[in-house]
Amino acid sequence: MNLHHLKRAIMALFALLALTPSAHAEKKYDPGASDTEIKIGQTMPYSGPASSYGTIGKAEAAYFKMINELGGVNGRKINLISLDDGYTPPKAVEQVRRLVEQDQVLFLWQNLGTPTNSAFHKYVNSKKIPHLFLATGATKWGDPKNFPWTMGGQPTYQAEATIYAKHLLKTKPDAKIAVLYQNDDYGKDYVKGLKDGLKDKAQSMIVAEQGYETAEPSVDSQVIKLQSSGADTFFIFAIPKFAAQTIRKTYDIGWKPVVYVNNVSSAVANVLQPAGLEKSVGLLTAQYFKDSHDPQWANSTDVKQYLDFMKKHHPDGDPKDSNNAYGFMQANLLVHVLKACGDNLTRENILKQATSLKNLELPMLLPGIKINTSADDYFIIEQLQMARFDGKEWRLFGELLDY
Repeated sequence: MNLHHLKRAIMALFALLALTPSAHAEKKYDPGASDTEIKIGQTMPYSGPASSYGTIGKAEAAYFKMINELGGVNGRKINLISLDDGYTPPKAVEQVRRLVEQDQVLFLWQNLGTPTNSAFHKYVNSKKIPHLFLATGATKWGDPKNFPWTMGGQPTYQAEATIYAKHLLKTKPDAKIAVLYQNDDYGKDYVKGLKDGLKDKAQSMIVAEQGYETAEPSVDSQVIKLQSSGADTFFIFAIPKFAAQTIRKTYDIGWKPVVYVNNVSSAVANVLQPAGLEKSVGLLTAQYFKDSHDPQWANSTDVKQYLDFMKKHHPDGDPKDSNNAYGFMQANLLVHVLKACGDNLTRENILKQATSLKNLELPMLLPGIKINTSADDYFIIEQLQMARFDGKEWRLFGELLDY
């Protein structure tokens, strides 16, 4: 073989190597991913005491169906397997084991509930399964040193309650506070944040605390006990069912404190309407995404997109239910992360992209709020804005408050 032919042979070999092995090397998959599919697992309370949150999972499934109809993400369809856990830890463990060991999902996403996620927190980290953007604000979901595969998906409950404390100290520094809380990590996180925010005044300002269990049919007795404390300020740290009961009972017994209700139980459709809109006037909360029916957002492109999505792709859902807007926003966030993964759909890269978000502005977030994450900062949203209910809608006021 002369030199000319040798060069041609070498060039042909390099061309062959460039075309075949590297084409395969560019695509990296872990279980749950392929050329055509990205399989994701989730548990939601479609039944049980927190079933009003189930609409989140339905909105997210509808969003992914829309994305799939448009061609998917990087040519792959999203297959969301969303299972009912009834908001019970044992059932959540059973369902997550099924998702990981039988369905072999690529990762878990948006699992809802502090007690339920806590039940399999160690399990998924031991398996090195990404456990991302959870629908719970417990502070424990931002511990990359001990649980690197788990990330929360909303402001922490402690941060939210600290912001309430700052607002109260500014507007009513001599308040006598009563607190109703869910007697688990979810409720206790809020109580800790409130006390941290009040600092050395916490002991003198908080005059009564009452916990409740999710198995209880009603919290009426707790509300009556809290009223008897003489408190003039009331913090409700509850899930929707019990928040609605509390708002209604507080009004019905003639107690008229300043009332703060936590963000995750402030939805007009599934909390305030069941409680009674007239009984909810004056409630305070903190928000980080837009109320789609607030007139000030009527011309916002993202709100129009959300309302159009609900009409065309999730017609059975109530667009006024903020849980649907939350699901729309979270699904949008995940699509952003999956696009960034490209053809490297390994669990390690999924986590890397989720923890590398820079100044991301999501549809429906309040103006000025941007998402930033890093390998040592898993808290995706750290700002909120106070709002007051006027009998029809939540009205924002004041500046964005940073935890």
